[in-house]
Amino acid sequence: MCLFGKNASLTAGIETWNRIKELGYDPSERVFLEVGTGRVPLVPLAYWLMGAKKTITIDLNPYLRAELIKKSLQYISDNNEEIRKLFGSLMHENRIDDLLYFNRNVTFSTSPFLDLCRITYIAPGDAGNTILLPQSIDYHTSYTVFEHIPIEILRKIINEGSRIISDNGLFIHRIDYSDHFSHSDKTISSINFLKFSDDEWEKYAGNRYMYMNRLRHDDYILLFQSLGHRILAADTDVDEQSQELLRTGSFRLNERFKSKSVNVLSIRGAWIATQKRIVFPKACRTI
Repeated sequence: MCLFGKNASLTAGIETWNRIKELGYDPSERVFLEVGTGRVPLVPLAYWLMGAKKTITIDLNPYLRAELIKKSLQYISDNNEEIRKLFGSLMHENRIDDLLYFNRNVTFSTSPFLDLCRITYIAPGDAGNTILLPQSIDYHTSYTVFEHIPIEILRKIINEGSRIISDNGLFIHRIDYSDHFSHSDKTISSINFLKFSDDEWEKYAGNRYMYMNRLRHDDYILLFQSLGHRILAADTDVDEQSQELLRTGSFRLNERFKSKSVNVLSIRGAWIATQKRIVFPKACRTI
């Protein structure tokens, strides 16, 4: 959106929805879980506008800001035609009409907005230990969140997701492997943080605002597989500048990353789709 780059968060929801459809599933009237809400629940809003039954969004910290939600709704109202074009045929016309009516005629407060868009907001919350019922969600999603979570907590989140997701449900996660400092500092590469030891990196980013686990694509694949998941899709983006730096030997890698291939290290981001393996109980022997 205008607050985080034009329409970026709505687009994140649309991209996630389309990934689900490309895998042969229909997300309409299904229950989503989002890990990492942030300040404005625009991804859950996008899910609702496209026909989701409900979205449960969980954040470790209560970052949600009413004034930013209100500004976002006004932006959608002011740019109604652009938003409709962004969603195209995925948009449920009655829902965007309801949202515009709400913005024009209802004195804003957060709870009625969440109720309208069928969003359950849990913060502070623990995605690794929810109180949700088994098989109560259909899609477990996040967008550029997992790279900010330590691996031991990721294990808990994925395991908990496997408990609460339906047997036919999907995990759909967008992960940004780049050094996030490079997003604002164009003088450094997207792999700049791979030159530091863990102790050195802790000094730069060992806080809740800039923490990055520095896990690479192969680490995530192994993580999901080690927790009993099938990898359905792993679509990667390669950063050519990083690839060139690594191939020419002009970039000094820390020992932690030297065993990894250039192809792995130059991956800037990925969509990973997985499904939990269903373990059926052994048939009882009849006597």
